[in-house]
Amino acid sequence: MEEVKRMDLLDWVGADAAARVLMGLDDPADLVRATCVSKSWSRFVIANGFCKKLCVRMCPEVSIFTHVIEEGSSAEVADVGSSSSDEWASMEREHRVYSCLSHHLISRLAKADCISEPIGASSTDNYPEESVDYTLEPTDRVELRPSYWSSKGETDPRVPEKLTYRLNSNLCVVTEIKIQPFKAYFQIGNPVYSALAVRFRMGYPKLAQEATAEEYSSRQEVTDDNYIWTYVSPEFPMLQESNLQSFKLPRPVLCIGGIVQIELLGRVQKQDIDGLYYICVCHVKVIGRKLAPLFDSNILHCNKGIPVLQYFPDMRVSTTPETQETEDRSKSSWQAFAMRIRELRWNRAILNTLLGAIPIIVDDYNDGPDEEPELEPPT
Repeated sequence: MEEVKRMDLLDWVGADAAARVLMGLDDPADLVRATCVSKSWSRFVIANGFCKKLCVRMCPEVSIFTHVIEEGSSAEVADVGSSSSDEWASMEREHRVYSCLSHHLISRLAKADCISEPIGASSTDNYPEESVDYTLEPTDRVELRPSYWSSKGETDPRVPEKLTYRLNSNLCVVTEIKIQPFKAYFQIGNPVYSALAVRFRMGYPKLAQEATAEEYSSRQEVTDDNYIWTYVSPEFPMLQESNLQSFKLPRPVLCIGGIVQIELLGRVQKQDIDGLYYICVCHVKVIGRKLAPLFDSNILHCNKGIPVLQYFPDMRVSTTPETQETEDRSKSSWQAFAMRIRELRWNRAILNTLLGAIPIIVDDYNDGPDEEPELEPPT
């Protein structure tokens, strides 16, 4: 009996037509299913890197990754072309990593505020009473005192300002940013010091290093010279209203490096007391999903400061409400402590002002308790 020869569909339609069909798929599960059809289909999908191409179509920022690291792999970073076996192993590794990444990029898991801590502001009027740290407070008052960040006054309303934040993961999918301008309820007419428009930048630091304790405690002015921005949003008009205004991005953005900068473009409110223009913000949120602990981004010096995509296949992302609530409490423990210290100092300043007319006798002898220690943030 003559054996019937089966023809592979790839051979029948041709590589170019098959590539166009597979490039049209927008569900990563379909690409994974295609690799299960046959060995030739699997090799075709892996060799052409369709999973990475899908990730790039969803989030163009992915194209910045030139290497991937699969933790636990024997050859974590291999240069393509060193040998045929190493080249194929590198392709298989990229397929596994990007197929998983593409799945998480389109995930419908719950979104939350991703800000971990403020890095600084381009200017601050009164530091630390009006520092950027107060923009993480959900209200415009903390224990009967105003809670907001204020820029320095300017005669030119076109002078912009920048607020820079660090997210709770080096890889976050960001969908929208919320900003609430501050209403000066203690000034005549309750003016709102909003910006004319806003724009957002996302990226990573040029050097992979954490801020020291001294930098944390003294920062009040920052520049973006130390950052590489992988995404810049269009401009969004801001209303001169004291409510939490939502600015939805045109598409989900993969923030590589965990740095978000808010550009406040233009000033609309002049302060009566000095005739200068100010911008004041009382609350900021960056809404999205972190990809940790399954994924991370690391800047390796051997790759000339280019981020490397890290994949931890043994890790599992916990999405329970209890875990999210615990993380939300723990991530801001130092922020809450630092905020409390500033509130105590503020209250003490008010008390000293009220009691300024009362003479205070100071003992020259150090028989009392020790002086108040200088507080420093934890290292």
